[in-house]
Amino acid sequence: MAKSTLVMIMAGGKGSRLGPLTTHRAKPAMPFGGRYRIIDFVLSNFVNSGYRHIYVLTQYMASSLIKHLNRNWHLSGPGEFIEEVPAQMRTGENWYLGTADAVYQNLNLIRDSRADTVAVFGGDHVYKCDVSQMEDWHRARDADLTIAAFPVPRHEASQFGVIQIDATGRVTGFQEKPSDPAPIPGRPDWCLVSMGNYLFKRDVLEDLLIADAEDPSSSKDFGKNVIPSLLQSGGAIYIYDFTENRIVGEPPGVNPYWRDVGTIGSYFRANMELRSALPSLNLYNRAWRIRTAQRDYPPARFVRHEGGRFVDVVDSLVCEGSIVQSAALHEVMLGYDCFVHAGARIHDSILLSGCDVGEDVQLDGVLCDKNCAFEKGVRIGVDPEEDRARFPFVTEEGIVVLPKGTRVPRTGPVVFAYDIGPLLEKDPATRDAMMAYSGKYTLSNHDRHSYRSRGPRSRGVALDQSIPS
Repeated sequence: MAKSTLVMIMAGGKGSRLGPLTTHRAKPAMPFGGRYRIIDFVLSNFVNSGYRHIYVLTQYMASSLIKHLNRNWHLSGPGEFIEEVPAQMRTGENWYLGTADAVYQNLNLIRDSRADTVAVFGGDHVYKCDVSQMEDWHRARDADLTIAAFPVPRHEASQFGVIQIDATGRVTGFQEKPSDPAPIPGRPDWCLVSMGNYLFKRDVLEDLLIADAEDPSSSKDFGKNVIPSLLQSGGAIYIYDFTENRIVGEPPGVNPYWRDVGTIGSYFRANMELRSALPSLNLYNRAWRIRTAQRDYPPARFVRHEGGRFVDVVDSLVCEGSIVQSAALHEVMLGYDCFVHAGARIHDSILLSGCDVGEDVQLDGVLCDKNCAFEKGVRIGVDPEEDRARFPFVTEEGIVVLPKGTRVPRTGPVVFAYDIGPLLEKDPATRDAMMAYSGKYTLSNHDRHSYRSRGPRSRGVALDQSIPS
């Protein structure tokens, strides 16, 4: 039976720490796991949990996100919907000023729904959650607000809202991204943090948002303003212990999975976790499917080039439509519609869809966005100093990050797609790095757009033939 609760998913975030991957797309639209987008996980959680009244609030660089939702996320039952809601300036001459303001500007949707409970969830985390279990907890305690909470190491807690509770699970304190987070009693090296997922009584939420909107000193943020205000007024706030959540079809004893993929490092690690022997996130649970786009690509193919060596694939994921030809993939996430040519060797790397890896290319510790191309003989990850001298985006761990549509010649300047390069030069998250590498890169001609795949389908490849780089 469908739940009457109204769902509002916050999907307007930029994700600046993921630059250059989010220069041209919102963080919830980021590809993940080879064939999904981050937004697919929260939507799958709600649909699998029985919720059918879902609004997705968008703002920053929402084009690809809206396209993904319109093409792939539809509900067919009477009165059921998943609808994107762009910022509309309904309450004044401002775009969304914060998470609380985003919901406030859409109070008309909450009032029209007449739901007694409103779920406000983030759209930029990767996790599985049966939301109905959280709502049962919320209703059993007659809570004004229930916050999904998760323990994290204390040294990581400053990135989150840190919660203090009593023995009943009622919230007694809340710190938004504190420099000195309060630990869990008895566990000095751990903190209880907010996952940014909330269940509100509708009337309580309305009153809080109206009061917050009228406060000129407010940052219009749930964590910084709304939750502390409710706590100060004596509201009944409880945590829901996410570690108690159980997913149908999962083996007994499996720990709940949640990852905040807000940095290049965390995004890279979370993707690579999926190709481990026993991944923490089970994508093969038929009882809890992660829904996404259904593409018309053929199966992945592994081809021995004439006179070449056998394909060598170890601990890797290869998505549909991709071809690996007499190449080696060790600990690799290879997206759909890619081509890896003969003699290439790729290790500990993520390649999103449409990438073309030329003959004898060697990649180690590379994260490349969609539709990147590597000419014959390119070497990345062999000499860290050489990589830092050539590429503008290299993490402290040494991961080389290539923006969408980048072409890497064997020698000479890296070529950025003409539609992406100017965005990188203007985006505050990438501008300084681009300025530091001025003169070391070029922009492609207008016939080389970042949306143009260089994979096998776009090139009309004869699959049994060798393909020149």
